Amino acid sequence: MRIIAGKYRGRPLRSLRGLDLRPTSDRLRETLFDVLTGGEPERLAGTVWLDLFAGTGAVGIEALSRRASAVYFVELSKKAAALIHANLKTLGIAAGYEVLTMDAAAALRRLESRNVACDFCFLDPPYRLQQAYAETLELLSRSPLLHAKSVVIAEHEKRFDPGEAFGALARYRTLKQGDAALSFYRLSS
Repeated sequence: MRIIAGKYRGRPLRSLRGLDLRPTSDRLRETLFDVLTGGEPERLAGTVWLDLFAGTGAVGIEALSRRASAVYFVELSKKAAALIHANLKTLGIAAGYEVLTMDAAAALRRLESRNVACDFCFLDPPYRLQQAYAETLELLSRSPLLHAKSVVIAEHEKRFDPGEAFGALARYRTLKQGDAALSFYRLSS
């Protein structure tokens, strides 16, 4: 597993064996960022990201590599949170991020209380926790963390549909690749 582009391009990331970690593949991460930038890498400069169920931190670290100004990594597992810290340290990333070792709902409440607003929110719960998709997307649909141009991306199994809409949050695109899929959501007007 490597960083695809940006400042840390080609640098490796570590994962953990035997845990419930399923890092977003290099190929799917590349596709995700190609879709989000539309071929204009500078579009990510200065953006704020939430990486929920962060695992190895690969998606958030990719965003930092592409000049995001801030990434909030949310990971309940202490071992996985330690791995995110280790990956950041190995790359020499000392600022522009925060690792919140708590569940997604608690992290959203904490970030809301601090008036954080995100441009991109990526969520990738363990595939077996299908209910976590609906719960998290429902919370995000009512959250002041999102603004009119925020994009929420859910990675999920290709054969599982997390849902079309959650309150004001509506899916506008689904992209399938291998056994995985990405669902893209925005707030409807």
